[in-house]
Amino acid sequence: MALADAILACLTERPMTGYELAKTFDASIGFFWRADHQQIYRELSKLRDRGHAQAREVVQSGKPNKLVYTLTEAGKAALRHWAARPSVPASIKDDLLVRLFALDHVDIEPLRADLMARLEHHRDRHDRYERLLAKRFPQGIAPPADLGKLLSLRLGLRHEKMVAEWCEEAIDALSALSPRDNVVLIESGTRETGG
Repeated sequence: MALADAILACLTERPMTGYELAKTFDASIGFFWRADHQQIYRELSKLRDRGHAQAREVVQSGKPNKLVYTLTEAGKAALRHWAARPSVPASIKDDLLVRLFALDHVDIEPLRADLMARLEHHRDRHDRYERLLAKRFPQGIAPPADLGKLLSLRLGLRHEKMVAEWCEEAIDALSALSPRDNVVLIESGTRETGG
């Protein structure tokens, strides 16, 4: 997926200024596709050049004029074409997991501190997903036009919960390693001491 596809998907909601699009992106698609505001503005310009979006200038008194972007028919067709292709499963690139892989050769305390920070990060994101779900879908159901949004939020909620639980498990396992020759059996929660 390219950023252009994410922006086209976001513009299906309604016409938006670049600023509104960036804010909407931060509160929705940005959960699973990262882009900063400057990247979004650059991509909007490319979408206009390709004819996938059009911009209407809105005159404002006392402040700069703004451009309101709308999805064109060509943009809708491009979005449909992109959505019809098979998706590519995400791959994990995480330096924390590489450090855990080499656990016997790294200092545990910085790793534990990193895991605790990750735990808080994922708990915060989980709470944010819960608030969004309660606000947008208080009954837990969605009209057909919003079903994809509901399903995406539910996946995000489950993902953050699962990662937070894994962080807790990893912190507990590392905490149990006082002498470096201990082996922690995660499944049973018991510890064997090596010789």
